[in-house]
Amino acid sequence: MKIAVCPGSFDPVTLGHIDIIERGAELFDKVIVLVMTNSAKKAMFTVDERLNLLRRCIKGKNIEVDTYNGLLVNYAKEKNAVAIVKGLRAVSDFDYEFQQALTNKSLLPQLETVFLTAKGENMFLSSSMVKEVCRLGGDISQFVPNEISNDVIKRCKGEISND
Repeated sequence: MKIAVCPGSFDPVTLGHIDIIERGAELFDKVIVLVMTNSAKKAMFTVDERLNLLRRCIKGKNIEVDTYNGLLVNYAKEKNAVAIVKGLRAVSDFDYEFQQALTNKSLLPQLETVFLTAKGENMFLSSSMVKEVCRLGGDISQFVPNEISNDVIKRCKGEISND
């Protein structure tokens, strides 16, 4: 069985994330969507909330959702993954992701990184952009799955606390 890991902070999950996850699931027998913490960012949703949001949005039978707080390569090795699946929106993404891929390859040489390019309509889409549009009262319905849109809006408005 060919297992891939699709890591990210998913804070919140966007339609761009869902697209990459579903396309990865077409390439591998199993994809594990791995919610990780990005220490450089202040999260809008807790890890448990992000797990729940992802589970509500993902429909694939060969897709699992999990979380991990250590090195990605250690998790991949533990799960016998053969690849990491990452989405690329622009050249700026590539620079960072390429460095990550090279680091991961040096730590676990048998682990490949597969880059999937974003669809045209998702080239600009990021969780940070969704949060900013939402905080300023904009319509995010075209950016996030319908299943979680109200959760994101309520959190942006401060109607739900993440404490």
